[in-house]
Amino acid sequence: MADGLNDARALRVAELVNDFRTLHLQICEHTSNLPSGSETQLEGYQILVRSWAAAQSLLDSGFAATPSQEIDDPEAQKAELRQIILDASAKRFQAHKIYLQVAAARRWVTNRTEVLRSPKSPDTDARLRHVDEILRQELAEITDQFIHADLRKADVRAGHWVDEDPPLAAVMMWINSQH
Repeated sequence: MADGLNDARALRVAELVNDFRTLHLQICEHTSNLPSGSETQLEGYQILVRSWAAAQSLLDSGFAATPSQEIDDPEAQKAELRQIILDASAKRFQAHKIYLQVAAARRWVTNRTEVLRSPKSPDTDARLRHVDEILRQELAEITDQFIHADLRKADVRAGHWVDEDPPLAAVMMWINSQH
């Protein structure tokens, strides 16, 4: 029996895809000017390179489901939209994870640059190691639970309809099934 929420589901798909697009653009913006040479072997730059590649791979994978214009049955539309919401939620989740890693690496670049621009001192190497440790701590905080909760909070703040957003377990199962 039709529940009258297919328009809300379709709008939710649009919101999720738009968030994915915005995240992808931000990732590309923050990974566009990577250094060359020996610096690229440093941990923060390696994260930026891997993140750029992961974002491109995610974009190339496309969305697993696209709405069919030919379905007249509201229940079939409902099932299809729920599947699309799951796929779009998973893509956005993955893009947000990449974005958070890129943001941490960009902060590392900024902090490292500050240390290197300051006058050379006996503690410069220790300060650089500290910057590296901060990066590792920030990356460790980017857990699946954190990402899911962060996205949920943002959606609620924006007033999005999240009643049928998939739980983290469903998102992770979908992601794992796609690899």
